[in-house]
Amino acid sequence: MKSKQLQSRRDFIALTGSALAGSMFLHPVAEALTIFNRPGEKMKLALVGTGVRGLAMWGRDVVRAYKDQIEFVGLADKNEGRLAYGKTYMGVTCPTFLDTDQMLRETKPDVLIVTTMDSTHHEFIIKGLQAGMNVISEKPMTTDEKKMQAILDAEQKSGKKLIVTFNYRYSPHRQKLYELLRNGEIGDLTSVDFHWYLNTSHGADYFRRWHGQREYSGTLLVHKASHHFDLLNWWIDSDPEEVYAYGDLEFYGKNGPYRHTTCRGCPHASKCDFFWDITKSEHLTKLYVDAEKYDGYHRDGCVFREEIDIYDKMAVQIKYKNKVQVSYSLTTYSPYEGYRIAFNGTKGRLEAWIKESQPWQEKAEDEIHLTKNFGEREIITIPHGGGGHGGGDTRLKDKLFLDQNASDPWRQSAGSRDGAMACLIGIAARNSIEQSKPVRIQDLTDIPLAASGRGV
Repeated sequence: MKSKQLQSRRDFIALTGSALAGSMFLHPVAEALTIFNRPGEKMKLALVGTGVRGLAMWGRDVVRAYKDQIEFVGLADKNEGRLAYGKTYMGVTCPTFLDTDQMLRETKPDVLIVTTMDSTHHEFIIKGLQAGMNVISEKPMTTDEKKMQAILDAEQKSGKKLIVTFNYRYSPHRQKLYELLRNGEIGDLTSVDFHWYLNTSHGADYFRRWHGQREYSGTLLVHKASHHFDLLNWWIDSDPEEVYAYGDLEFYGKNGPYRHTTCRGCPHASKCDFFWDITKSEHLTKLYVDAEKYDGYHRDGCVFREEIDIYDKMAVQIKYKNKVQVSYSLTTYSPYEGYRIAFNGTKGRLEAWIKESQPWQEKAEDEIHLTKNFGEREIITIPHGGGGHGGGDTRLKDKLFLDQNASDPWRQSAGSRDGAMACLIGIAARNSIEQSKPVRIQDLTDIPLAASGRGV
């Protein structure tokens, strides 16, 4: 009886939400998102954006693992050098296109995969939806609220589905946290402390690339932190209501002691801790260095370039509709990589310290500490999953390409609403920093906010 009541609650929210703003609940987040339904036939895929992420995770890896389930019918990119190399790297024979519209017209894929620069995601997502196909987009969905609303309106009008690739949801460790919270192990959740650390290798790499400019990435509050904000929304099972944030650029960019355009040819190479020789990688040389002549993009930009205008330290306060409060921070120049998280509840506390880069102590499992009020501490060990992002990459792609009808008991499939809510926290945080005031999520798009009732 309880499950039927809960399902009725979900249906009611979906229907009333559609009446208020149809774009928001076209595809309820709890459903198994099915983007292909012709048994016995291969799913026809097209990819736009042949950078590292597109060619590896959504290109070559998909070709190798799901060759019996999928077929690439087209690749598109504005850079003909990356496009030609990408086709060889992926090991496909499909045609390539400099014009995405032409690719969609001529190849008619079932699904368009979008892995372009963040600021152009909306352009290609909308093109795919309007052309009558489902779309898979890398996170973040887009970089500002106007583009976000345009995507949501296009999805509603098209009747097709947009799936956002939040692979972190699928890792065993993060799933276990979700299970413990849903099972009421710490009572009613009241607040969360969440602090993410990027090291001087991974963190610095964002400042070498286009991500270091706000107009392209929306800042790391959108590009990187949307991963983290989606986890929070999923774990807390409520919509964010208000955001207040601080941020500054105090380490990279103009703060550097010296600078050049690229690491190649830099006169300060011998004394710069961040010098990086891209030519030591044959793959990156072929993909980027050899393709520079087509668009002038340098993959090994100086981390101290004057044009860098994103934040390298960020602190965000989030208030949720269900009254849960979150303190979040992101630091981009830490000596190690990983995160600390603590969930505070009326009956106890859940804690984890996940070291994603820990050369001094490699472990095959992660730990969760569960401490009950007036009780003992229990240490729960979670084996690492195989593949990237703690096992999340493989499990996500299996769901998309191997068994879309598989059950989704932990609501790990992410649709447009999930993608929007994660992105909007980052957009609100950026707006808050720029305006020096709290920002209400409801003021950004027409999404009706819910306090609860969308989870299992």
